[in-house]
Amino acid sequence: MNAFDRAFRGSRGDWRLHGLSVFSVAVAFVCLAATLLVVVNVNAVRGAWARTGRASVYLDPAVTEPQVAAIDRALRATEGVTSVRFVSSEDARRELGASGDALVAALPAEAFPASLEVSLADDAAAARLARMASQLAALPAVTGVETYQAWSERLGALLDRGYAAAALLALIVLAAVVSVVSSTMRLVLARRRIEIEVLKLVGATDAYVRRPFVLEGAGQGALGALAAVALVGLLYAIVRSSLDGQLGLLLGTPLTFLPWTIAAALVALGAAIGAGAAHLSLRRLLGS
Repeated sequence: MNAFDRAFRGSRGDWRLHGLSVFSVAVAFVCLAATLLVVVNVNAVRGAWARTGRASVYLDPAVTEPQVAAIDRALRATEGVTSVRFVSSEDARRELGASGDALVAALPAEAFPASLEVSLADDAAAARLARMASQLAALPAVTGVETYQAWSERLGALLDRGYAAAALLALIVLAAVVSVVSSTMRLVLARRRIEIEVLKLVGATDAYVRRPFVLEGAGQGALGALAAVALVGLLYAIVRSSLDGQLGLLLGTPLTFLPWTIAAALVALGAAIGAGAAHLSLRRLLGS
């Protein structure tokens, strides 16, 4: 009987114990997977805002049509500007109200300032946008200019903290999985002591005895990580179905789930940690 068959038979015999171990590993990995999901989406928002090459020029409520036309012509004549779109107060209220928010829909049109939405041709637009924003802000018909660069910088700082949090959680998950799998392996080994002694009597090596337990530890880690990814995916689907329209409008980019490479890496990490914890635990218990 090979190691996989022995591991499967042993896991089936101790399924309650293994199920509890998988649940504990999943709880640990949920925290890490959720943090990575936030980091992935913050990074996507930061990239979208950094590449946006866009500015919103908010106009004074008393602005006249000739003033708007003059600003429009000046912007269109500016190097790198690809389009200029006038958004009236009523248009702005209608666009925001399309998200289905009753509170936004109830606000009067005067609550939404008219604006000129400016798009630039390329990604290397930060310096050009900054100069344009300072020039536009000096006009009496303009109340403010939003280039979204400051938000991109703030998201960058938040993203750095997210990486640090993910690294810290990875260490916590490592400690938790090692503790859970090691404890499980000690209990399993105690319950199969007679089986192990018989194998030793007929000449089985420690490696032969240890191999199915290591596979069981790897299975616990992989299944726990897979369950965590599935649970986070379910929560993501619920949030996206109810808030994706509003968040997409607010953030400028739709929510995304973990890339398959990260999800696969989490499962592989769980399997590796589980196998390593089982190996070390059994090495101490078997004395080799």
